[in-house]
Amino acid sequence: MKLLSVVIPCYNSQDYMRYCIESLLPGGDDVEILIVNDGSVDHTAAIADEYAAKYPTIIKAIHQENGGHGEAVNAGIRNAEGLYFKVVDSDDWVDIRAYIKVLKTLRELSTHEQLVDMVISNFVYEKEGAKYKKIMKYDNVLPQNVVFTWDDIKQFRKGQYILMHSVIYRTQLLIDCGLELPKHTFYVDNLYVYNPLEHVKKIFYVNVDLYRYFIGREDQSVQEKTMIKRIDQQIKVNKLMIEQVDLDSIKNENLQHYMLRHLEIVTVVSSILLIRSGTAENLQKKAELWKYIKETDARLYRSLKYGIMGNLINLPGSAGRKVSVGAYKISQKFVGFN
Repeated sequence: MKLLSVVIPCYNSQDYMRYCIESLLPGGDDVEILIVNDGSVDHTAAIADEYAAKYPTIIKAIHQENGGHGEAVNAGIRNAEGLYFKVVDSDDWVDIRAYIKVLKTLRELSTHEQLVDMVISNFVYEKEGAKYKKIMKYDNVLPQNVVFTWDDIKQFRKGQYILMHSVIYRTQLLIDCGLELPKHTFYVDNLYVYNPLEHVKKIFYVNVDLYRYFIGREDQSVQEKTMIKRIDQQIKVNKLMIEQVDLDSIKNENLQHYMLRHLEIVTVVSSILLIRSGTAENLQKKAELWKYIKETDARLYRSLKYGIMGNLINLPGSAGRKVSVGAYKISQKFVGFN
């Protein structure tokens, strides 16, 4: 069995996928690289086949009709033969020295007694044109060099979250919890990292800057104008997070608190983007989103609405909306997201 399966979802990725693949090759035969060509119409398929032919014991090319990022991840999970599983997007890459250290850790953890459900490492926002590159680290909240549980974590800061870039899951856990991401939907990485958390018992943190998350392409899904254009998909994911995980059923207080904060930031982003668009239609969608939350889970609604962030994004009138957007812009500077 391979130690790690890495899925690279690719859609028209010919211009940058080679750099991503090359960064993963130093893992050698311990790693299985699954390049999922999600119905590309450029040279992505040919590049995937070229690498699969060149490295037949390491790389597998999977070709499918276009189903979106989530369906590419689903294909990776269905085909994975590694003990652990990671997603690396085709325009991102991994730091080689950090990668080798993470693989060494996985090897040490792969004994039956030490098998963990999730391994966390840091990631770097490779934001084009930024002088300062923000690193999402977890050394202030997670124990180091030891297997731990949710009981052992400290409280995360505002703006500090476990994202898809930070996690490696045990493959069987993803299968057992029935994770299946929706097709033709952007922003499903939130579901990928959020939904399995209640099934995670044992965790290990490797304090290295493994994942390099590139932000800067004009057509990138996290660009604000693109997110506003695709706001219905952001709202869909937001609602699925609420529907698919019952926070009240989570007994561990640390985990419940963390997941509430994660859900809060996703809801804040949805709300702010709807405000930022400036259209009456989208302001109505914001009202409908909050009505949906209230009707679905009144307790969750109170937690989200009357927290600091909830108060800020629900200030009345056009003056209130300006304050909300101002607070959002300040948070962008600190958090480093788009």
